[in-house]
Amino acid sequence: MSSKDIEIRLKNASYDLKFLLNRKYKKRVALNLVANKYLLNKDGRNYLVRKVFSDEKSRDRSHKIVDINNITNKTIFIDGYNVLISVETICNREYGSLIMCDDGVLRDLKAVFGKYKINSTTENALNNIITILSQHNPAYIFFFFDSPVSKSGELAQITKSIIQIHKLNGSAVTNKNVDFELVKLSKKYNGIVATSDGPIIDKVKNVLDIPFWICKTLN
Repeated sequence: MSSKDIEIRLKNASYDLKFLLNRKYKKRVALNLVANKYLLNKDGRNYLVRKVFSDEKSRDRSHKIVDINNITNKTIFIDGYNVLISVETICNREYGSLIMCDDGVLRDLKAVFGKYKINSTTENALNNIITILSQHNPAYIFFFFDSPVSKSGELAQITKSIIQIHKLNGSAVTNKNVDFELVKLSKKYNGIVATSDGPIIDKVKNVLDIPFWICKTLN
C-alpha cells in the first residue's frame, strides 16, 4: 500500500471515529469498529488514539492550554518522560512522528515510554526544555520521572544539574505515581502542568505544551 493510500485511509478513519465519538460512543468501542473497518495496523490505531477526540473533549482541553508567555511567576509541574521523549524527537528532527491533535496538543506517535533509555540526545533535549522555560521566568519548575522506568534516578540527577546550571529555581524527582502527583500538586499550588497526556489534562486547570513551543522556536 502506498503512503498516499495510507494517508487517505487514516483521514477517512479519523472522520468516522470523530463521528462516533461525537455521538458518545466509548473511544475503545469506536476505535475497534473503525480500525477493523479500515484494516488498520498497530501504528494506525495508535495514530487514532492520540489524534482524534470528540468536539466537546477537544474544546474542553484546548481551553486549558496556556501560552508560554503567561507562565511568569508560575510553578510548572513537568510530566518528565512525556515531555522529554517528544522533545528528543524534535531535537532529532523526526518531525514525521509528531502530530497536532484535535485537542490542540502536539503529540509524539512513538510508544517508547516504558522502554526509555538515557541516550545521546537526552541532555540536549533537557537543555532545550529548561532553556525555553527560563526565558519566561517561572517561579519554580518541578520535573517528575516515573520511578519504575530504569535509571529514572540518574535522569533526575542529570535534570537537577542542568536546572542549577541555568540558575533556575527547580528540582527533579522520581515517583511511582506521577500522574496523581501532577494533578494533586498543581491544584494545591495553582500550578501549570506540562504534559500531552489526555487523562492528566482532563483533571487539571492549566496545561503547557512545551514540545509545541520548542518546535516553533526551532523552526
